[in-house]
Amino acid sequence: MKQGLSLRVSQHLALTPQLQQSIRLLQLSTLELSQEVEQMLDENPFLEVAEEGAARDEFGVSQTDAPINQDARDFEAAQELQSGVPELPSGDASADAPVTEPDALPALEESWEGDGSVETAPDDSEWGSDAPARKNNNADDDEADAIDLARSHETLQQHLHRQSLSLRLSEEDRAALHFLIESLDEDGYLDGSLQELAASLAGDDLDQLEEIEQRFVVALGLLHNMEPAGVGARDLAECLSLQLLDERNTEETRAAIAICKQPMERLAKRDVKRLSGATGFAEPMIKAAMVVIGRLDPKPGRRFVNVERNLVVPDVLVQKSGRGFKVILNGEVMPRLRVHDIYANALKQHKGQQAAALQQRLQEARWFIKNIQQRFDTILRVSTAIVERQKNFFVHGELAMRPLVLREIADELGLHESTISRVTTAKYMSTPFGTFELKYFFGSGLGTEAGGNASSTAVRALIKQFVAAESSSKPLSDNQISDMLREQGIECARRTVAKYREALRIAPANLRKAL
Repeated sequence: MKQGLSLRVSQHLALTPQLQQSIRLLQLSTLELSQEVEQMLDENPFLEVAEEGAARDEFGVSQTDAPINQDARDFEAAQELQSGVPELPSGDASADAPVTEPDALPALEESWEGDGSVETAPDDSEWGSDAPARKNNNADDDEADAIDLARSHETLQQHLHRQSLSLRLSEEDRAALHFLIESLDEDGYLDGSLQELAASLAGDDLDQLEEIEQRFVVALGLLHNMEPAGVGARDLAECLSLQLLDERNTEETRAAIAICKQPMERLAKRDVKRLSGATGFAEPMIKAAMVVIGRLDPKPGRRFVNVERNLVVPDVLVQKSGRGFKVILNGEVMPRLRVHDIYANALKQHKGQQAAALQQRLQEARWFIKNIQQRFDTILRVSTAIVERQKNFFVHGELAMRPLVLREIADELGLHESTISRVTTAKYMSTPFGTFELKYFFGSGLGTEAGGNASSTAVRALIKQFVAAESSSKPLSDNQISDMLREQGIECARRTVAKYREALRIAPANLRKAL
């Protein structure tokens, strides 16, 4: 095999630490960004929170403009590389997009390290908004935190153990009751039969198995009399029956207890005739008993489940401005950061290997501020483009939503679809009709008789209106809803109607039929 030399020309883009951080910050939610800022404040001594309000134009950022520059192409190219797009982006940004100074984004040729005197580095002054300044990191740990207090709760087991303290029980019975309480699932149901639970403790000892099972029978009776009503049930029928025992002894309650003894499928289908024949109660009484059952809680333990509640904080605000709408960033979520002037100036006077390591931390702080600025600028640009495309929604509501895909916004702003996807994920917009995720404004289109397209969001809103106005005794089927949409000029198949109905959590027609 003969050896030789050859030349090959190719394009290559390296994901530098700066670009990796930019991409990661862009896809973070507001709460995740807050945690990232807190972590960076703890790790980087050159980064601090501004104590006083500062104008954002010190960094060349305006809330009414959506800046873009030539160096932003490198930022987009890196995101395409990470999303698996082999080609580099080409073409200039949209002519409608305003242009800011070229130093709005740092050049890729700059090294992460520096001597602290690079003129293209951002100013060491603060950048932020009118958000209240965060307190220093040395806060008093004993001070009560509102979020921690909101998350603190009493579990179902703790609630039941506290009730058991008032019972006079032997040591064996108290242990049996404690075991049953700990065997409950999060819905308040007993996981397994008494025989299975006893066998897990007794093993092959039959005498001990019988004794433990008798203890469990007594303990289960005590558990059924505890609050919340229905706890300790083995199935849904027993859970509802235990709750009905607390109701007043009326004919409706007796009929409801008789219904619970029947197969639950009949109750789910609201088969009044079969239930009437099986229980011996008249059909009007069966209907009244179903109303009583509908007020019961099928999962009594769910109220004690510690559900992690994610606070939704809007990133952008849409306000009415004359005949149009104005999009601004939410100052409450924008971190007010700056480089510590004293530390940065002191570092310039020192040289050596140790100073080089600190110089890298200083450059990291500058890049972090710059990348946060780029994140909010991109969110503002995308949000402004969405509001321009969905003007009718902000005037007339979701019925006026038009079809919109990520490609349209990407082409308008000169960005890549992966960037638009990152920006619209876990980012929220406050509108006159409520707070919505940015992805809410994107949707596919359905064909119309006029040759245009109708947004899937608008179609779902129509379906919701049709169901709300239907007759309670004769609910609309999916075929009927499809025909009604066709009368409105929207071609929507029955299967599509069923998919949208399930997405709206609307029950089928046979389950929506009123009693």
